[in-house]
Amino acid sequence: MSLKEYNQKRNFEATFEPVGEIKKTASELIFVVHKHAASHLHYDFRLEMDGVLKSWAVPKGPSMNPAEKRLAIMVEDHPYTYKDFEGTIPEGNYGAGNVIVWDNGTYALADEDPSDKLESKAKSNLQKGHLSFILNGKKLKGEFALVKLKTKQENSWLLIKSKDKYAGNEDILLQDKSVISNRTIENLQK
Repeated sequence: MSLKEYNQKRNFEATFEPVGEIKKTASELIFVVHKHAASHLHYDFRLEMDGVLKSWAVPKGPSMNPAEKRLAIMVEDHPYTYKDFEGTIPEGNYGAGNVIVWDNGTYALADEDPSDKLESKAKSNLQKGHLSFILNGKKLKGEFALVKLKTKQENSWLLIKSKDKYAGNEDILLQDKSVISNRTIENLQK
């Protein structure tokens, strides 16, 4: 996995974002969802894989309703240390705006076989264009899938909640505080 594109897009003398370096957790794989008020409010969904955070921008944010398929645009890999990043990316920098950690936790593959190597199986499924996983977050729980769309835009995916005991019609986005600082995007702006 390369963090070259991530590093090229940022001026680390002007932003507090972490420098891109490959690093892994010691045990379970993590996920994080950043709420990002850049030029347009969106949610950045990230899954740890091979020492980086594979990342998708989800304009409407995740949903707990299986009937609501959310567009997810795959973007550059982010460093593992980005998992805790909150703050303001200054004007004039890539992604300028406020960022909070909206949710975080661990994940496992939905079809995980104990004999499988989780990361290699996740990477293989990602390359095939269909990755099903179970989130154990503070807000997002249960099974989800990322499914690659067959369109001209090769980085277009759908983030879909599976029908399970956590599925429902509740608007999960109303839970708008950071799971790290308990602040909202609006609090960060002040």
